[in-house]
Amino acid sequence: MNKYRLLLSKIYRFFFPIDEVTKFRKMGVKIGDGCKIQSEVIIDYAHYWLVSIGNNVTLAPRVHILAHDASCKRELNYTKLGLTRIEDNVFVGAGSIILPGVNVGKGAIIGAGSVVTKDVPANMIVAGNPARIICSAQDYYEKVRSMMNSQNTFDESYTIRKNVSEEKKQEMIDAIQEYGCGFVE
Repeated sequence: MNKYRLLLSKIYRFFFPIDEVTKFRKMGVKIGDGCKIQSEVIIDYAHYWLVSIGNNVTLAPRVHILAHDASCKRELNYTKLGLTRIEDNVFVGAGSIILPGVNVGKGAIIGAGSVVTKDVPANMIVAGNPARIICSAQDYYEKVRSMMNSQNTFDESYTIRKNVSEEKKQEMIDAIQEYGCGFVE
C-alpha cells in the first residue's frame, strides 16, 4: 500500500508541481513576499524554524541555508544552533552556503559558490570561501550600468519564457562575443 501511495504522490507532483516558496512555507519556514526560490535549494530541514527570509529575496539553484552545526555532537552530545536571517532584497548566488547564525543585511548580494560564515552588512557584495566583502552594491550597479549599451541589452523576447528564436539566440551570442557580456530583462 505504501508503494502505491508513493507512486500516486509522485504522479500528482509531476502534474501539479508545487513551487519552492510554497513548499518551504508549508514546512514552516518564515518567508516574506515576492521571494523567488530556485530548484534544489536546501533550508535546514532539522531546524527550519530558526531560519527567516525577508521580502523580495532570490535564492539561486542549490543554495543551502543552515541553522545548525552538528560538528560537536559526537564529542559534546550537543548540536550548535543559530538564528539564520536573510533580510529584504537579497540575492544569493547559485551553490552558496549560509552557515548557522549568519545575518545577511538588506540589499546584499552573495556571489555564486560562496560560503558565508559571518554577517553580511546591508547593501554589500560578498563572494568566496569564506565570503569576503568585494564592494558595495551601489558601486557594483554603477560598474554594470557603464557596461550596458544598446547593442548588448535585450528585452524579454530573448528569453526561453518567450520561446526565443534561433536568430535572436545568435544575435545575443554575437553581442556577448563583441562586448564581453550582455544583459536581458
